[in-house]
Order: sequence, then C-alpha cells, then structure tokens
Amino acid sequence: MTVRADLLALTPQTLAALANRGLVKRAEKDLTAGSGPTVTVADDGTVRGRFPDGTDTTLPPGLGLDAADCGCGATGVCRHRIGLVLAYQRGGAGDQGAGADVRPAAPDAWADWSPGEFDDDALADALGRPSLAAARRVRDRGYLARLHRPTADDPEPRVELPTCTVRFPVPHELGYALTDASAALRGEVVTLAVWAFRAGDEAGTSDVSVGGRAATTERAEGALRTALSLADDLLLDGVQQAGPVFAGSLARAQESLTAASLHWPAGAVAELREQLDAYAARGTHYAAQRFALLLAELHARHRAAAGDPVGVLGTKEAPETPLRRVRLVALGCRIGGTANDRSAETYFAHADAGIALVLRKRWDLTEGQDPTGHELAARRLLGSPLRTLAASNVVSEHTSRAADRTVTISRGRIAATGVTPLGSAWRELPDTLLVRDTAAHLRAAGQRPPGLIRPRVEAESVRVVEVAAVESVGYDPAAQRLEAVVRDTAGNDVLVGAEYNPLCPGGLDALAAALDEEEVHCVSGMLHRAHGRIALDPLAVLTAKGVTVPDLAPGDGDTTLALAGARPADPITAALESALTALAQAAHQGLRHLTTPARTRLADSAATLRRAGLHTAARLVRDLDATLRQDGATAAVPAWADAQIQLAVSLELHTEGTD
Repeated sequence: MTVRADLLALTPQTLAALANRGLVKRAEKDLTAGSGPTVTVADDGTVRGRFPDGTDTTLPPGLGLDAADCGCGATGVCRHRIGLVLAYQRGGAGDQGAGADVRPAAPDAWADWSPGEFDDDALADALGRPSLAAARRVRDRGYLARLHRPTADDPEPRVELPTCTVRFPVPHELGYALTDASAALRGEVVTLAVWAFRAGDEAGTSDVSVGGRAATTERAEGALRTALSLADDLLLDGVQQAGPVFAGSLARAQESLTAASLHWPAGAVAELREQLDAYAARGTHYAAQRFALLLAELHARHRAAAGDPVGVLGTKEAPETPLRRVRLVALGCRIGGTANDRSAETYFAHADAGIALVLRKRWDLTEGQDPTGHELAARRLLGSPLRTLAASNVVSEHTSRAADRTVTISRGRIAATGVTPLGSAWRELPDTLLVRDTAAHLRAAGQRPPGLIRPRVEAESVRVVEVAAVESVGYDPAAQRLEAVVRDTAGNDVLVGAEYNPLCPGGLDALAAALDEEEVHCVSGMLHRAHGRIALDPLAVLTAKGVTVPDLAPGDGDTTLALAGARPADPITAALESALTALAQAAHQGLRHLTTPARTRLADSAATLRRAGLHTAARLVRDLDATLRQDGATAAVPAWADAQIQLAVSLELHTEGTD
C-alpha cells in the first residue's frame, strides 16, 4: 500500500484552515458515531471512500483537497473530503475488512525542506498559468518578502508578503498551501511565495527583494528629488517659515511619490506635513527631533535606493489585499489626537499569519469637545464599544490588509463580522507573537536594516510578553512616567514603561493597578531595547481578572504611586541624544536662521561626542559647524544630513545592543 504522507501531515488545525472548524468537528463526530467512509487505497496512492449516505469521494495524489472529486457536488472542501482524510489517518476500514487497522506509518516529526524546490512548470500545473502570469507582473514591479524556514518547533515554512502571508503545512506539496489572501488571489500569492524562497535560498537570507528594476524610473527619480528639494528648503528656513503654500507643495510631492509607487518616502512626506500642521496649531504632536529624523529619512532612502529600490522605497508595493475569513485577537488600544481630533489605534494579532496589524479610527471634534480615552471607549466600532473591541476576538469575512500592516474591517449584510470575548486567546498565540524569551527575540530582530531605511510597517514591534513575575512598580514624577520591571518566563528582566498621556488621565493608575494584581499573565505592547535594556511600551495587561487597556481606563490620575528608583547614567546615550537635540534645534530654526546659542550647542555636542569616544560622529558635527561658518547654510545641508544619519543610526544600534 502506497503511503500518502501528504494526508498524514494534515493536522486538524490545517484542515480547519483549508475549510473551517465546523466541518472538521462534524467529520470527527461522524467518525466517532460510526458514520465514516469505507476507505480503499489504490496502488498509485489514490484514496477512495464510500460514505453510508452513498457519497463517493476520491483523493488523488498530487492535488489539494479542493481539487479532489466528491459526489456531493460541493465546489470547495466539504465534510466528505475532510472525513476521508481523518478516516485514512485513523486507519479506516477498507478492502481488508471492517475494523481492520490499515493505518500507515506516521511521517517524521518535521522535514527540512524549502518551497523554492518547485519550478515554474510545477507551479503552472498546481496553480494554473493565469496565476503565474499575474505573479510575473508583480515580480516585474518588485516585492519584499520575509522567509521563515522550518524548524523542529515551527515545522511549517511560511512567507510574509507585503499584504498577506503564505504557509506550506505539507512538505513537498503545493496543493495544500495556505494563505490569508482571498481565494481569487491564492494562486498568485503562492507563486510569489515560492519565488521568494528561491531568491532567499540562493542568497542565504531571510529578508529578500524579488524582481523589480535595478534603478528607479525617471518619473520616480524626479518625484524623489522634488521631495528632497522641499525637505532641504525646510532645513534651510525652519518650520516657522513654512506656511500654507509650502504645505500644499508637500501635499503635491506626496501625491507624486505615491503615483510613482514610492510609498515609503511618501509616508515620510505625509508625516512631515503632519508635523508642520501640528506646529502651526501649537499642538503637542509636533516634536523637533521627529521633524529632524523625517528630513534625514528622505536623504537616507535616496542614498540607499540604488542598492535595494524595492526594500528602501517600497516600489510598487500592492496598496491593499482582500483577505478571506480571518480571526483577529485584540491586543489593546492607543489613544492620540490634537485639539481638533482624536484617534484610536486598535492592535490585533493575526495568529494564522503570525503578525500584528492595526485598525485606525479618527474622530473630528467640534467646539467644546474634549473627550478622554475613557469617554471614547464608549464609542462604537464594528457595532461594538471601543472598550469591548480592544479586548476581544474579531472574526470577519470582509477584511483588507495594506502593505504597512494597517487593516480595514467592514460590516454589511453579506460580509459578517463577529466580536466575542477574548478568553485565553493571548496564551494560545504562536511564538512569533507570544514571546517567552525576550532576549532571544530581540537578538533575531537586530538583523534588520536601520529604521531610517526599513519599510514603514505599523505594529512591527507589537508582541505579547508572557510574564513570570512582577519585580517592581514605580513612578518618576519628573518624567511623568510609570516604570515596572517584569520577568519573562526565560528569566529576562523587561522594563515596562509608560509616559503620562493627558488624553488618558487614568492610564498610569490603571496600569499600576493591573501590574499589582496577584496573577499577571501577559503584557502586550511595543517590544524593543532602550538604554541597553529590554523595554516594553505597554498596550494592555492580562491578569486573572481579565484584560486592562490603560488608555481606555477611567480615572483622573490622582492615585498616589510608589516612586521609581533612579536609573544609571549612560554617557554614550547621553552624548548621542544631546547631539541629536542640537541638530534638531538647528533644523527647527533653519540653518539660515541659526542663533548664536544654537551654534554654540553644536560645537559643545561635538566635544561631548569626542569625550565619549564617538570620534566619527564628533567629526561630522564639527564639519557641519565649520561649513556653516565658512561656506554658508546652503553648502551645509549635506553635512547636516551626514551628521543626523550617523547619529540616529548610532543611537539605534547602541540602544538595541547591536555590534
């Protein structure tokens, strides 16, 4: 008897992903009740089953379940196909007689293989030539992918594409490939995933750029140079000189970049506009250091584009991909806004894809309105209050995912969206989202390119950290910051730190109370390194009593909190931050309008960098100061960009602990 290793490799979870949980449960119930099929296996490996209701089902080798023959007439994966697989795995009765054990030998626990082994002929046979043609058009434009190769702990190879994820649960088989993209796109994205594995196997890397032109087009280059020219004008004249006309120029530059499919520079220009608008409105959203970093980002992306246009510029990233029925697990919410609006960013774990996504909602305010996060918690999204949505499971049949990992969820009479209690969903997340060893996780993340040229992906660092113990909780009144030290299950200390948000006055009190509970199971948030320590910017806390979302909590912030201990000084971080502050102040004022104190601060920061042993950074800041004095502001623009990029990357690498 030929052993069908592909059928043996289909777990109940994989079968549920190929169909749905209801069909799997019904098939299991039928088998238990003795209503399963009579199974026979042909010499070529074809598995046939006859059900008590007279339905005949055939599972030929080399095809997925959706391509199998079933007498029930269903076009997709039906309960008969599922039931035949389960009966074959359990050793269903066949020609050998009722009750005979024909269970084949179990396959190895996991296989070290790569989907890159499939050639284009195999792809065409399994997925169809129209799928290959559509995938070639995407490859000609270029796309990014992150590969996850099989391991003993995670035996399914998978690929993170810009707007969806593809998994290969059955070794050496294409027909069972799974994706969260809609059925109409399945063949195309599976092909793209196979090509990504080919490129990664050849290069020996996990992050790959596939296809695309070696250089940007003339149109794209022109759009990028226009944006750079506007950024340089901002650097020369400062934010105070940027009026409505200049904001309009930035808007047109953003449109040109988007039209040329340079989505990452377009995102930087859009954020520059937001910074200018915030400054004009005297809003707290404006930050001089963020403004300076955005100016440097445009220069950094332009300089790095020749080596990897797809990765650095986002060339031809797909704007949005519709997903099939998905289950999302809420991880909390972050409230922001200005005097004129409020925004809520609700974060979700997409367990099947192993990534985090974010759903955005914005409300315009009328005169006299000043809602807190707790008041916004009562507003309804997808038919549920925000406080419920931010701590629930969401199942939707009408969801779209963008390249930046923002998600759109729609409600309607056809597309159903269900919101159910969270339960134990956090503790059932895959290892890519539920982190038990934060140090190991951040070591792997340290292989990424610098943030200035990485894809602009939302929720990139959002994770759930499993907590073994809470060591301390304290408040720093000078910084208006709550800091707690928790220990993960691998024994690493994690600094959980949250700053006071005036839009959420009860947030710190709620966070402190949740961390003071007797049983703290998990904390969700942005996981990173800060000042040489593992740090988590929290979104929500899971305790034995349930989920606490600090930004949506009630209260006036009048609870007395224990004081936090003093943090040890880090001279390298202090020197880098001082120099970046000096550069940001220069950009804020404009190089043409620098005051004497601002020039003095540049010179002082260069001396501080030199004393800290950062000689390259010190030289670049001295060169900027010298160019300003000798050649003028216009000639100093490249020197400012050199210094800002060097210092920003140095600080990022230092805080992440990367050599």
